[in-house]
Amino acid sequence: MTGAAPIGTTDRERARRRLAGPDRLRGLFAPRSVALVGATESSGWSRLVVGSLRAGGLPGRVVPVNPRHASVFGLAAVPSLRALEEPVDLAFCQVATERVEPVLEEAAEAGVRHVVVLASGYGESGADGRRRERTLVDRAIELDLTLLGPNTLGFINPHARAAPFGLPITEPLRPGGVGVVLQSGALASAVLDFSSRHGIGLSLLSSMGNEAVVTATDVVAHLLQDEHTRAIAMFLETIRDPVGFVDLSRRALRAGKPVVVLKVGRSDAGRESALAHTGAVAGDDAVVDAVFRGAGVVRVRSLEELLATADLLAQGLPLAEPRMGVVSASGGACDIIADRAHDEGIEVPELAAGTRERLTGLLPSFAVARNPLDVTGFVLARPPSGGRGLADLCLEAMVEDPSIDFVFNSLSVPSRKPADPEALHGRLAALAETARAAAKPVVHYSTTCTDLSAYAREALDRHGLRVLPGIELGMTAVGHALRWGRARRRLLRRADALVEDRPSAAPAVRAPARTGPWSEAAARDLAAAHGVPLVPARLARTREEARAAADALGCPVALKVCSAEIAHKSDIGGVALMIGSPAEAAAAFDRVHAAGAAHAGDVEGVLVTPMRQGGIELFAGVTVDPVFGPVLAVGLGGVFIEVLGDVSLRALPVSAADVEEMLGELRGAPLLKGVRGGVPADVAAVARAVHALTRAALSLGPSLTALEVNPWWVHGTRVEALDALVVTGPPEHGDEPGDA
Repeated sequence: MTGAAPIGTTDRERARRRLAGPDRLRGLFAPRSVALVGATESSGWSRLVVGSLRAGGLPGRVVPVNPRHASVFGLAAVPSLRALEEPVDLAFCQVATERVEPVLEEAAEAGVRHVVVLASGYGESGADGRRRERTLVDRAIELDLTLLGPNTLGFINPHARAAPFGLPITEPLRPGGVGVVLQSGALASAVLDFSSRHGIGLSLLSSMGNEAVVTATDVVAHLLQDEHTRAIAMFLETIRDPVGFVDLSRRALRAGKPVVVLKVGRSDAGRESALAHTGAVAGDDAVVDAVFRGAGVVRVRSLEELLATADLLAQGLPLAEPRMGVVSASGGACDIIADRAHDEGIEVPELAAGTRERLTGLLPSFAVARNPLDVTGFVLARPPSGGRGLADLCLEAMVEDPSIDFVFNSLSVPSRKPADPEALHGRLAALAETARAAAKPVVHYSTTCTDLSAYAREALDRHGLRVLPGIELGMTAVGHALRWGRARRRLLRRADALVEDRPSAAPAVRAPARTGPWSEAAARDLAAAHGVPLVPARLARTREEARAAADALGCPVALKVCSAEIAHKSDIGGVALMIGSPAEAAAAFDRVHAAGAAHAGDVEGVLVTPMRQGGIELFAGVTVDPVFGPVLAVGLGGVFIEVLGDVSLRALPVSAADVEEMLGELRGAPLLKGVRGGVPADVAAVARAVHALTRAALSLGPSLTALEVNPWWVHGTRVEALDALVVTGPPEHGDEPGDA
């Protein structure tokens, strides 16, 4: 089989996907028996992997594979995988790079179907490594092996008690609902440590390595079907399969499994274009934000935020509405929470009169019944009665307040066993019962991000209680959860609208043979073919035609040189504005045409259009992101697009409703409502016009580089594109094949 012909790109990807499908990954990530190929007591990697497997409590056998030793780490060894009496579920390959391929052949002969490859020296190490990795993929496909790596530390599955992992792990493994996907193996220790210290349970942690066969996207697809996973946390350096990632994120949204991502790094591709404003305002990281928002992905900025947010979302609390009640034993904490609530867009409403009256009867005379509620240090001096203390009774009153949607409740547990542990457990049991019986969510938090002791974790687990780690992370997580809930409702409503809104067949517009910018006349033809409303225009090739055009269109008019070779016409004197008569238009034609002829070899003529005054100027443009493809940007138009940078972004395709939402996100959105006596804009009409522009852009397929209108003129119900720019490249520039 070594001499087999190379596999074609399409066939390789199809075969790779088969090896990395959810059915295969269920076996990979839940082995009951593991062979450690290349295990030796002199290797630090071997010691770490054996230690992790023992800490995890693998239910089946661990078999070292070493041709020179009968036993390794006190375990009976075999000289090769072929010597196994029966196949193992997983081979963890710890051999040098040049020995990996023979190990794959042994695994296939021994009936092993899942392999983890620790070795490096593949795609991360240059051209030779990329060729070596391509061969590795081909061999895995030929041998029907599901391969994680290479250059991976392995994975941890607490539910299956499987931890074939090349770093120390914190004992005991804590099963839970958060699936973790890491494009950085070394961060796994920090993730495990933080999760353990704060009682966060995991369904899976996978170090992805080079993703030669099994990719991060494949693992997400597996976690969507995994019964234990309720939220997915990802650390991403790059998104190797953007189309698949977005599709899976939307599927996760429908399934109610939140995807939380810490995305780092920026593309090296220069996106700033001298021809189009869109490339300058739609920066790489801003595009990532837009794509995530459109797919319902929660984006976070730190590992701590990643884990705390995923943990809260995995609890499945129905956090949907923004009115929060707060219970704390500290006035200062109440103040901090109130400020953070403002940051997160969370309301802290006044309490209902009946609730204030009820709380006044519970609180000491020096306390004030309000929201946020400071129950004061009196809770420490007033012991619980029958398991219910002052704070618990106040929580119950807050939960029953009709003006509150959820409660943010302070909860502390001693770090060591107290003198009267039964009193503590009575209080925790009462607290848990109050939360379970409540018709609205109760979110518990600690005041600071303090590690939970083993005793505290055990006490909380006993009563099924979870505590967010500190006010800062806690409020951030709550803000994310509320936004995710709103996004889910909104995006699910929009899903059908987007399907119905997809472009239908439109008249074909022949693209110029040359690459680069089109003339404005050609750009207008493309836009008009897709229903973009345009300001009336005539192309004049002589001064007499310019005079006639001005007379027909009505003065004042604007004249613009029309040439594919001139993108920024005003910079070369190729524009004349506020021309008041046909005679002036004839004279302006001479000036504008001469300016164009001095800078371009091909001048089609001069466009004559009526001037538009009053109203609002907007901008909309589509450019091509190197990762996510066509991206729409909308904002205030004219020079303000550069000066203010007030822009909203979405990856295409979008619906007209999406565009309307984008307009509402602008800081300048109040201008559309008619401030200071201005005429309110018909936002729905603007959205329809911009949506038509996106259809025109998508019609260009892979030749699209940029398409924009700057400005749009909007006056009440009237919407017109005043200036259009189209830039295309060779059709093949968008079709670069990627390796599996």
